[in-house]
Amino acid sequence: MNDTSERPTQDDDATTAARPLAGVRVLDVSQVLAGPFTSMVLADLGCDVIKIEPPEGEAMRSSFGSIAAWGETPGFLSMNRNKRSVAIDLKSEEGLAVFRELVKTADVVVQNFRPGVAKRLRISYQDLRSVNPRIICCSISGFGSTGPLATRSGYDMIAQAMSGIMSITGEPGQAPCRAGVPVADIGAGLFAAAGVLGALIGREKTGVGCEVEASLYDSGLAYTVWEATQYWYTGEVPQALGSGHRMNAPYQAFECADGYVTIAANNNRTWARLCDALEHPEWVDDPRLVTAEVRLRHTDVLTEKIEAAIAGMDRVAVEVLLERFQVPVGAVRSMDEVLDAEELVDGGMVQHGDCAGGAVRYLGSPIKLDGHRITGDGRRPPRLGEHVDEVLAELGFDAEQISRLRSAGVLAGRD
Repeated sequence: MNDTSERPTQDDDATTAARPLAGVRVLDVSQVLAGPFTSMVLADLGCDVIKIEPPEGEAMRSSFGSIAAWGETPGFLSMNRNKRSVAIDLKSEEGLAVFRELVKTADVVVQNFRPGVAKRLRISYQDLRSVNPRIICCSISGFGSTGPLATRSGYDMIAQAMSGIMSITGEPGQAPCRAGVPVADIGAGLFAAAGVLGALIGREKTGVGCEVEASLYDSGLAYTVWEATQYWYTGEVPQALGSGHRMNAPYQAFECADGYVTIAANNNRTWARLCDALEHPEWVDDPRLVTAEVRLRHTDVLTEKIEAAIAGMDRVAVEVLLERFQVPVGAVRSMDEVLDAEELVDGGMVQHGDCAGGAVRYLGSPIKLDGHRITGDGRRPPRLGEHVDEVLAELGFDAEQISRLRSAGVLAGRD
C-alpha cells in the first residue's frame, strides 16, 4: 500500500484486528448513496477515506430529507461515518492539481458520475493512472459505461423496475411495488466494495491498479438469481408472491391477533414440528399439505389453517411457542420497534456521535472480525471541508498556500 507515516496507528490488538484495511487511502468523489455506501464499507474496514466534495457540499447534505438541527439532512449522517471531508473545486485547474496530488498518495478513487463526466473532469481511470499507476478507480453508474442503456439516468427505483424486481414485489394481482429499501443502490455499493477488495489483492500480484465497475441495473438483476433460473428452465414468468416463497411453504407472513409473524417451516421435519406446536398433527397426513411441493400448490389452504390456529395469539406468544418447538419464527416489526429493541441497542449496531454539539445516532456495520464489530476509526460524519487543512498539510502544503487556495475559491470549509 502507499506510505502511511502520516496516518493514525492503533496499538490495541482487538481494534487493529477489526481494521484490516488500515493504511489504504480512498478518495471518495461520489455523492448520495451507492458510491458513499461503498466508501463507508471501506472506511469501516479501516481505510482512510477522504471525501472530496464540491465547494457547496455534496447533494446529500442539503437534499433527500428535511434539514436537521445541525444544518444538514440526517441522510448524510447515514452514509458518511469514518470519513474526512475536503471541499475542492475540481473544475478549476488549481483544484484539479490539488486532487492529483492526493491521487499520488491514494490507493482507490470512488466515483458515481454518469458515464463521460469523469473523463470531462479529467479524473477518469485513464487520466489518473498516469499520475499513479497503482491507483484503483471504482466507477458506479446506473447502467454501466457501455451498451445501449449507458447514457440513461440511473436511480434505484428505475433499476428496480427495469431489472424485474418491481414485477415480483408486492401482493399478487396488485400494482408493481418497489422494495421498501434501495436494494439496487445498496447492492451496487456492496458489489463495488467487493470489486475494490479484489482489485487490492490483485494489485499485490501485478503491481498495477485497474478499473472496477458496478451498476445499479446489474446489481438489481443479480438479486433475481432464483427468478432467472425459474424462467430459463421452466418457461414460467415469475410473479409477485407477497411474503411467500417460490420454492417452499410455509415460508411467509401469517396474521395473528396483533399483527403478523413470519414462519419458515421449509422442510418436512420442521413442518411436522409446526403441526405439533399448533396442536394439529393431522395436517402432516393431509394430501394437500404432505410435501413442500404440494403445499406450494395449496398455499390458500395452508394460510387459512395456520392463521386460524394463531388468530387468538399475539406476536410474542406465537414466537415463544414456535421457538419452543424449534420452528423458525419472527414477528413483523415496525421500524420503531426494531430501532428501540434491546438487542439492537446492546449489540453494537447503533453508533453514537456528536454533530454541532448535539447527540446523533446512526447504524453501524454488520461485519465482525474475530468477534469484534468493525468500526473504522470511530469518526462521526464530517462537516463540509472540515479536514481540508489537515489533509493538505499531509501533502506538504503550508498554511499560506492553503489560505491562498481558499481565498481563490479552490477550497472550501474551515479556516
